[in-house]
Amino acid sequence: MPWPQVYNPLNNSLLTTLVAVAPVVILLGCLAIFHIKAHYAAFLGLGSALLVAILIFGMPVPQAAAATIYGAAYGLLPIGWIIINVIFLYQLANRKGAFAVLQENLTSITHDRRLQLLLVAFCFGAFFEGAAGFGTPVAITASMLIGLGFGPLQASGLSLFANTAPVPFGALGTPVLALQAVTGFDLRLLSSMIAWQLLIFDIIIPFWLIWAFAGWKRMIEIWLVLLVTGTVFGITQVLVASLHGPWLVSIMGSLVSIVVLIFFLKRWKPKTVYRFESDPVIEQTKSGNSFSKQQMMQAWLPWAVLSILIFLWGLPGFKSWLDGFSTIRIPVPYLHQMIQRMPPVVPEPTAESAIFSLNLLSATGTGILFAALISARILGYSLRETIQVYGSTLKQVRFSLMTIMAMLALGYVTRYSGLDASLGLTFARTGWMYPFFGTLLGWLGVALTGSDTSSNVLFGSLQKLTAAQVGINPVIMAAANSSGGVMGKMIDAQSIVVASTATKWYGHEGDILRYVFFHSIALAVLVGLVVVAMAYIPWLAALVPAS
Repeated sequence: MPWPQVYNPLNNSLLTTLVAVAPVVILLGCLAIFHIKAHYAAFLGLGSALLVAILIFGMPVPQAAAATIYGAAYGLLPIGWIIINVIFLYQLANRKGAFAVLQENLTSITHDRRLQLLLVAFCFGAFFEGAAGFGTPVAITASMLIGLGFGPLQASGLSLFANTAPVPFGALGTPVLALQAVTGFDLRLLSSMIAWQLLIFDIIIPFWLIWAFAGWKRMIEIWLVLLVTGTVFGITQVLVASLHGPWLVSIMGSLVSIVVLIFFLKRWKPKTVYRFESDPVIEQTKSGNSFSKQQMMQAWLPWAVLSILIFLWGLPGFKSWLDGFSTIRIPVPYLHQMIQRMPPVVPEPTAESAIFSLNLLSATGTGILFAALISARILGYSLRETIQVYGSTLKQVRFSLMTIMAMLALGYVTRYSGLDASLGLTFARTGWMYPFFGTLLGWLGVALTGSDTSSNVLFGSLQKLTAAQVGINPVIMAAANSSGGVMGKMIDAQSIVVASTATKWYGHEGDILRYVFFHSIALAVLVGLVVVAMAYIPWLAALVPAS
């Protein structure tokens, strides 16, 4: 018999909410306040989640154990598999001095550190998010920024800032596809609504990114290029989402913004060049480059190969072909169809599926591994040297893998025990302010699970049902779950660990969390205000028809 979830086991909504949120508070408190190492903090959070799930919410022990193992396995594949191979690629490039070449090549476009950050973290990051998602953009852009001379806190935090607006359309639109599956709304309608809700943030994020990096005055100095880049990116996203659907939204937005930004920088220069104090003096030479064309090509080829293979691995047809002969789907014992979601979270009792896909060949991390192996050949590594670098990479990321596995296990225990739904129902009781708090529910969902896709699966149906009860267009609130969720992406523990690993700054996750926390809340609140305006101002609400 499936176990039915209970959402108010203490018969007091306030006490139940406090108990349900305790594991998250413990995890974040250990990281940000007590400076406990991430893997210890993750295990403490997981332990507290298991205690709450079993002792308070009544989750059977076999199901709780199965959810823990399932989450840990998902943390290893696909998330951990991505991290291992991105760091492997970074190590290969770094040991051959390719980043020194890359840095000089980028400075041929601009010596200004603000504009390098905009190009790498915002524009390149959006491409990797659109093509792969699942932590890939943060891992890659943080690695690139470290190679370009940015400090580990800057590289980590700023990569997290930038990886926000493209997230709903990440991995070829996976979060929107998941949202459509649980709400039943038209796919293009949802895509368009999310793109409209985030349009102002597509423009704001470049400004916010540079302000966080260099301050208000330095940000104002380049306001024109920030406005052009963000506007082009946002308008492209709206057009592609409205006319085509969710699949290529972030990819097209990033490509157009990259072309426009480089074209703009060829014809416009900032009055003052912002550089680090440690940067060498700019030498004015005829060529501007101290490396040969062959060295330049060799430095860029690994990232070009990576981009091509990530895009290829993200194509539904190619992924399905690989899945067809290489994927094993394993129903998780004691968990698959053994947990029942209950009303009002879903319209009627619904058994939760729990199928682990062992898809090593079609996983994004495998595409990155192939890119790394091709790059090793390009960079002149022998087979023995390549294996040695991979071994050192595994040693480097071992604690990060443990942390991510524990954090994903925590998220899955939270999901299958009903702790997440209990928190969601608390937000749903806010009446006419529901558009604001419903948006923050999406933010909380991503902060808890590390995934906009998971948040949409968890809360999409609840958003639809509650919006109908409050009298708000449910399409707006379903979309708001994803739009608000993206601002929680920068504080989810999984992303922070990915960033700390990519920058070789493991053990400083609390510093990264404190660096991004205010920005995450502030941006989530702004998204909430935009959603409130769309819900209650007629001409804004008219952007989408009533469902």
